[in-house]
Amino acid sequence: MRRIRTRMGALGVALLAAAPLSLTAPAHAATAPDSTVEEGRLTQAAPQEILRRSGFDAWAGEFAAGLARVTTYPEARRYVADEGRALWRRAVDRAQGRGPDGGDLSRDDDRPLYWARLGMTGQLRAWRPDFPLTGARRAALLDALERGSRGQDSIGLPAGPHVLRIVVTGFDPFQLDDDARRSNPSGAAALALDGTTVRTASGEPARIETAVFPVRWADFAQGTVERTLLPHFRSGPRQADLFTTISQGRPGRFDVERTNGAWRGGYPDNARAERTGTVPIPPGVPTVRPQPQWTVTSLPYARIVAAGTGPYPVVDHTAVTEIPAGGTTPVVRPDGPTAGSTARAGGGGDYLSNEIAYRATLLRDAVRPALPGGHLHTPVLEFGPANTDPSGPVTDPDFVRNRLAITGQVRAILTVAASGAARR
Repeated sequence: MRRIRTRMGALGVALLAAAPLSLTAPAHAATAPDSTVEEGRLTQAAPQEILRRSGFDAWAGEFAAGLARVTTYPEARRYVADEGRALWRRAVDRAQGRGPDGGDLSRDDDRPLYWARLGMTGQLRAWRPDFPLTGARRAALLDALERGSRGQDSIGLPAGPHVLRIVVTGFDPFQLDDDARRSNPSGAAALALDGTTVRTASGEPARIETAVFPVRWADFAQGTVERTLLPHFRSGPRQADLFTTISQGRPGRFDVERTNGAWRGGYPDNARAERTGTVPIPPGVPTVRPQPQWTVTSLPYARIVAAGTGPYPVVDHTAVTEIPAGGTTPVVRPDGPTAGSTARAGGGGDYLSNEIAYRATLLRDAVRPALPGGHLHTPVLEFGPANTDPSGPVTDPDFVRNRLAITGQVRAILTVAASGAARR
C-alpha cells in the first residue's frame, strides 16, 4: 500500500510488502497492552457511524456478553476463535450479498470488519475472568481472534486435479490519523472474492480463497505472512496454483510490481510504530540463505498488462530504488536493480505492501520456486471531489462506484493470471 499525502491532494511517492517448521503464535504477546492506538480511534464519529450503518455496531457488546459466560481457559480459546471466524464469515457474506444489509452502507465496504474487530479486541483486553488468565494466555486469545477474523486460518482450497487454487491477500485501511473514513480496496476485494470461482480462458474453474493483514510492522516481523501462506505453498493435494498479494497503490492505475526489496522504510503504521532496516525473517521459516536483496514476480505480467481487464490501465512497474554495488547513495532505477545492489525500495516502495510481496515471494522461492505469484497494486480509492474533508460523509456515490470498479478489475486480473497458470 502506498502512504497517502493529504496536502494539496497529492500522493506520496514512497509506499506503504532450512527445514520447514510450523509457526506458532508470536511470543511477544506475553505482555498485551490494556488498549492499542488502533482501538483508541474507535471513539471517533466516523468509525461509530460506519459500524452503525452496517449493523456491525452490536458485535463488540455481544462478544463481551459471551466472554462473561466463559468459565475456563480452554472454553475461552474455543469461544474466541469461533467468534473471530464468525466475524470474518459475516463480513464476507455481507460483501457477497448474503444475509441482511444491517444498514444503508454499501455491502462492498471493508471498513465494518476492521472497526468491529477492534471493538472485539478492546473487549478481550478489558476482560477480567473469574479464573486466572496470564498475560501470555490473553495474548494467545488475541492472536486467535486476529487470525480468525482475518480469514487467515480458514483458507479452504479444494483438492483435485480439475480446479485451480488461488490465494489472495488484502490489507486493513490505513493512515487513519489523517482520515478515519478511509477504506482499503484490497481488503474490499478480499471480502468480495473469498470462496468464489472464476473461469479461465479454457473454461477451467479457479477457486479463490482470501485473507487480510494488519498494517503493523510488528506483526510482519513475527511471521504473520509466512504463518498464513506456508501451508498453501507447500506441495500437496490442496496446494495453491497461484497467489497474489494486493494493496492500495497509485492513483488511477493498477501496477504489477516486478521486483520487491528487502528494506523497511520506517513510515508509521496503524499503531504509529516506525521500523527501518532489512526485512527480518522470523526463526523457523523456510527461507533463502543468504537473504537476497531482491525477489521478483512470477505472475504472467505481460499477459495481465495486455489484457483488457477494466477501466483502469494496468502497468508493468519495473522501477526500484537501490544503493549500487560499491556506492553509498540511493539511486532510482527505472528498469530494475543492478547486480550486487542493496535495496532501498522495491517496485512497491518501502512500506508494508513491498514487505508482504517480498515475504511471499521469498517464501515461494524457498519452498516452491515454480509457483506463480507476486504483488498487485490497486488504484487509490478516492471519495468524490466534493467530499475530501475528513469530517465529511463516510461514503458517497463516487466512493462506492470506484471501489466496485477496482474490485471488479481485480477479479478480471486474477482470471487472466489463472488462465496463464492453467497453461503452465
